[in-house]
Amino acid sequence: MSNKDGMLYAPTHEAKHVVKPGEFIFAAIALDHGHIYGMCNGLIEAGAQLKWVYDPDPVKVKSFMDTYPGVQAARSVEEILEDSQVHMVAAAAIPSERGALGLKVMEYGKDYFTDKAPFTTLEQLEAARVQAERTKRKYMVYFSERLHVESAVYAGQLIQQGAIGRPLQVIGMGPHRLNAHNRPDWFFKRENYGGILCDIGSHQIEQFLYYCGCKEATVLHSKVANYNHSIYPELEDFGDATLVGDNGATQYLRVDWFTPDGLGTWGDGRTIIMGTEGYIELRKYTDIGRSSTPGHVFWVDGQREHYENVTGKVGFPFFGELILDSLNRTEVAMTQAHVFTAAELCLTAQAQAINLTPAILK
Repeated sequence: MSNKDGMLYAPTHEAKHVVKPGEFIFAAIALDHGHIYGMCNGLIEAGAQLKWVYDPDPVKVKSFMDTYPGVQAARSVEEILEDSQVHMVAAAAIPSERGALGLKVMEYGKDYFTDKAPFTTLEQLEAARVQAERTKRKYMVYFSERLHVESAVYAGQLIQQGAIGRPLQVIGMGPHRLNAHNRPDWFFKRENYGGILCDIGSHQIEQFLYYCGCKEATVLHSKVANYNHSIYPELEDFGDATLVGDNGATQYLRVDWFTPDGLGTWGDGRTIIMGTEGYIELRKYTDIGRSSTPGHVFWVDGQREHYENVTGKVGFPFFGELILDSLNRTEVAMTQAHVFTAAELCLTAQAQAINLTPAILK
């Protein structure tokens, strides 16, 4: 796993199988984003068998097969979708193409597991809602900044245990390193990536809904800008938003592409969750000036101050839960309503955003 480039973020952990060998088979399609490796790692560690891979780029396929020996290279998407053994398709397509691929996967009776952001338009979202309801298949999303980060998993456990009372507010910071020279052309095209709030903002909005137990929320205000990358005119390097949930909880989020070269990791992601009886702070990937390791959790309750580094201690239960949900048609890992609500909110925040770039260029 690279700690310098978020596009290559692919955590690993001790295997904890929830199924027997061969009981749950999945395939990987569309290797456009490096998150596909994290998605596959999580499923394999939970006991899934990776049978197929397909991408039109043979170089990507070879690299993937080098990482996962034994996987078969399919000649087409259809060869995978027509395999009755395959339960789920994992994919990290270009964001604007994720919705259409999901419709096709569900049409063939498979569950779909896509990288975030799951859509770039509200029309894509509505089509997926209709298809999921019609086919009864799952359209699940890899919100890695909660699902594949041990400190974020631990925060959820603390909240469920009542450590900070009722959550009232989430402040989410999602800075990323741009590494522009390593990015594909589609990354800089607004139509392809959907905008910064649609893209990396989706992580923050999903976490707010989860931690505060919101079924719905409203976007109160949002902004985007291209402050310092005029060479890429369609890139947004800054975005923020404020939301209020249906239970009165609130959120402020900020995402950006301004991680300095001096930071030892790809982004100093932080989350602060305030409750009625305490608060939690996550320093997800580093604790600058003190520790280059991930997994820092600080919290204060009615008794005392706490600190725990949870790296290697918590694991990633989502993937095993997802496998069992697919087999049992349950919704333990994540509900379909939660996925679609998070997607709608990030698309709404993006659509409503005030674009500060024209003022910057004056």
